[in-house]
Amino acid sequence: MGVQPLANHSELTPLRFLQRSVEVYPSKEAIVHGARSYSYAQFGAEVQQFAKALAARIEPGDRVAVLAPNIPEMLIAHYAVPLAGGVLVALNTRLSARELGYIMEHSATKMLFADSELLGAVETLHAEVPTLEAIIEIQDAEFTGGRPDVLVDGTYAEFIATGTGTDLGYAIADERAPIALNYTSGTTGKPKGVLYSHRGSYLNSMGEAFHQGFDARTRYLWTLPMFHCNGWCTPWAVTAAGGTHLCLRAVREEPVWDAIDNLGVTHLCGAPTVCSIIADSPRAHELERGIRITTAGAPPSPAIIRKLQKLGIEVVHVYGLTEVYGPYTICEYQDAWNELDDEAKAQRVSRQGVGMVQAESARIVDPDMNDVPADGETMGEIVLRGNNVMIGYYRDEEATAAAFAGGWFHTGDLGVMHPDGYIQLKDRAKDIIISGGENISTIEVEQAFASHPEVLDVAVIGVPDEKWGETPVAYVIRASGSQIDAAALQAHARMQLAGFKVPKTIHFPQDLPRTSTGKVQKNVLRQQA
Repeated sequence: MGVQPLANHSELTPLRFLQRSVEVYPSKEAIVHGARSYSYAQFGAEVQQFAKALAARIEPGDRVAVLAPNIPEMLIAHYAVPLAGGVLVALNTRLSARELGYIMEHSATKMLFADSELLGAVETLHAEVPTLEAIIEIQDAEFTGGRPDVLVDGTYAEFIATGTGTDLGYAIADERAPIALNYTSGTTGKPKGVLYSHRGSYLNSMGEAFHQGFDARTRYLWTLPMFHCNGWCTPWAVTAAGGTHLCLRAVREEPVWDAIDNLGVTHLCGAPTVCSIIADSPRAHELERGIRITTAGAPPSPAIIRKLQKLGIEVVHVYGLTEVYGPYTICEYQDAWNELDDEAKAQRVSRQGVGMVQAESARIVDPDMNDVPADGETMGEIVLRGNNVMIGYYRDEEATAAAFAGGWFHTGDLGVMHPDGYIQLKDRAKDIIISGGENISTIEVEQAFASHPEVLDVAVIGVPDEKWGETPVAYVIRASGSQIDAAALQAHARMQLAGFKVPKTIHFPQDLPRTSTGKVQKNVLRQQA
């Protein structure tokens, strides 16, 4: 006889959000993508069909990867994979074949679903990843380009057609079980796998819905990649509210403004580059109905904030990391700031803020885990704790233990605590560059350059960029007698890295500034830049 369920307890899972919205809003528009649209009943039915097909092919806990833009199938996978008992690995569409191969092998992925446009990057994975049993092609009518000549093991439509039988139950046995595995860019050249639990995803989704103001009238435009921290848990949060998902293959000015003008967008998220695309477009105009943009990465520039406000767009600034399910703190606006001049107000709005409702209060600590003075000047490390901190790093107990030292998650980010309790990021101890909302590890880029035989030494830093927030710049010391130029080095790096990680600017100095122990002083390079 099984364990009797308790009347006063149920395990938390974001699968419940879909179950509820199917019950409450069966005929309501759930997903819009080009000529396609799904009601909540149709959304739920396809999730069930996909999950039943998957459950016949995987064991509980198996990893299932999806490589696709923000199309309905990627959204549907956020429910179907965990409903089948699997763990979703949403892959960064900008990665090279080499980078994808490492992630697939490390995660021991069993099945991969890949969009037609991206098949070129997965061509060799069958041979390279021993656990990979099938590559299934997702065909999207909105993709009109040429299909790469790559053999697959079937199509998504064919695969889900095999899903038959009784619907699967939405309830789960253990809310602390993994629901998703997300890979960071890594600070030592190798990405780390970050495990999310059903419980953490549920609670973070509720926080997102609360702070972004989602309800059944929400029409959410998918400008934030679903592969990035599972879209900050928004695939689950918008569904929880019974809102409408407006899918988007690519974040470009025309389709974004088409959606704003024709689809009644109310909310969107993204890096500062998304704010710039909207604010700087020739099509930009004042909106009859306001939009809320939630942005993270580098704080948006005061000029962009002013432009968006004139259009009737509210900007909300948040801070977080992959290890904390995306946003953890939010810059809650205070009415008293209305009395400040534009510059002072912009400084307040650009802070990383205070813990969100589902999170605890962030701390800034010294190396002994003591809180630094709340004077807005004394720097320390930002540490976080609570329900929306990851389970841990997959297959890396040592890194997990180091990250959780002292009972708090160590972000590696340096910041200050202001007297009003708002934190402000000052520097990244890990030297991570955030470009267009995507993390770039300077060490990974340095290793790619250093693998060239004519490179003696290299340092990579992030410099401010109006469009991308930050962009990588390299300082390369050539080997004796070498005349290698920037173009040759960039071509070499592109064989190992995604294009967005390759520095567009490369300097060739005689030497690099160093500390007495020989470490490169990147702070000096940043000041020079």
